[in-house]
Amino acid sequence: MTNFTPLDALLGGAILGVAALLFLLLNGRIAGISSIVSGSFKPFSNQPQWRWCFLLGLISAPIIALPLGYHLPSEIDLSWSLIIIGGFLVGFGSYLGSGCTSGHGICGIGRLSTRSIIATIIFMLVAIITVFITQLLG
Repeated sequence: MTNFTPLDALLGGAILGVAALLFLLLNGRIAGISSIVSGSFKPFSNQPQWRWCFLLGLISAPIIALPLGYHLPSEIDLSWSLIIIGGFLVGFGSYLGSGCTSGHGICGIGRLSTRSIIATIIFMLVAIITVFITQLLG
């Protein structure tokens, strides 16, 4: 928490909330990243174009933000094997939970979905336990 900047966090949260609301109002769809990614790779999907445009926006946004003074972490203190295992666990958790943190935490809670509120509570509890265990072992 040494680099916590409340104004940047507030701005980022507001942008995410407005984007999720606009996506729902204009497309009638939830802006859940795991569903958008999985739908992009379905061979007979009749709407892959908007999904790829959405993903391209996610990838290009950090590049666009660089001249504005925002930077991504330049190094990660983990091995590639742990990063890959973590990625598979996140993917499996998204599949098991019928959505990811963006789908449940941002969009679902905003719609007052009981299922999303419960899923987000479980996500947060697992994250807290994971940090606690890794701090004990590290």
